Amino acid sequence: MHLGNYLGAVKNWVRLQHEFDTIVSIVDYHAITIAYEPEQLRQRRHDLAVTLLAAGIDPDVAALCVQSQVPEHTELAWILNTITPLGELERQTQFKEKSRQQESVAAGILNYPVLQAADILLYRADKVPVGEDQVQHLELSRVVARKWNALFGTPTGRRLEDGSEEREQFFPEPQPVLTPTPRVMGLDGKSKMSKSMGNTIGLLESPESIWAKLRPAVTDPKRIKKTDPGTPEVCNIYHLHKAFSTPATVEHVAVQCRTAGWGCIDCKKVLAESMETELVPIRRRAAELAAAPRRVDDALAAGAARCRALAHETMLAVRDRMGF
Repeated sequence: MHLGNYLGAVKNWVRLQHEFDTIVSIVDYHAITIAYEPEQLRQRRHDLAVTLLAAGIDPDVAALCVQSQVPEHTELAWILNTITPLGELERQTQFKEKSRQQESVAAGILNYPVLQAADILLYRADKVPVGEDQVQHLELSRVVARKWNALFGTPTGRRLEDGSEEREQFFPEPQPVLTPTPRVMGLDGKSKMSKSMGNTIGLLESPESIWAKLRPAVTDPKRIKKTDPGTPEVCNIYHLHKAFSTPATVEHVAVQCRTAGWGCIDCKKVLAESMETELVPIRRRAAELAAAPRRVDDALAAGAARCRALAHETMLAVRDRMGF
């Protein structure tokens, strides 16, 4: 997990788990749409669970589960595939981008958003905390829910304005809950923070490693010399300050930038200190969990049991309405 994942999603999940009945899923079926080694998949699944728990997901509050441990995810995905228009999948931005990058595109890349829809609809979720890059996929989930409800929802006995019979809205149409930091730019200042772009900072990286990446990170491109006044709003380091620093520090950073009171290195040093305040406890908890793998396994087992019970209930109703 890198800072983009943490700020753009996980930090929001940690807060929302205390406001909503929350499910957090480690989506290992999604992970196999690219080449991988089985042992690496097992290790990354465990490492991600450690990081989620260390970042603040509480298994006594939220259900933390592994997607592949709830078979109903893929059962519902196949069912939804049968009613999802091909055109809806082909126009997905991420499919277009990944198609351009590969000579041979696997069907799983095309159907990826259908499995995402199944991940959501299986639990009849009405709210999904996402980054802005996933809003289009969430819109597809609403399209699929609407289509399934129209085909298989139980008739209510009422007529709609167009004369058709109204049907029960079995699957809610899920709405996005955007994080306060919807898009985190990478250290290059040009593109979204992404491992494939090589512009990330890992959530569990050491202070030395983080500083080695922060020091050369891109800032305001028009600020050449230390004495040049800057524009904090165009500087990615300033936006990271807003994610990690106190409001008073953020305001001070903006003033120092605009008046050339600080150089960019000074600004980065303060950011590194603010980051450490938040990341030190996460690294400590991760080390404790890594040393006690049984705690992680128990949390995942409990989460899977809770999710399987919900999934079983949903699929009983889906099968019945579809004639199985």
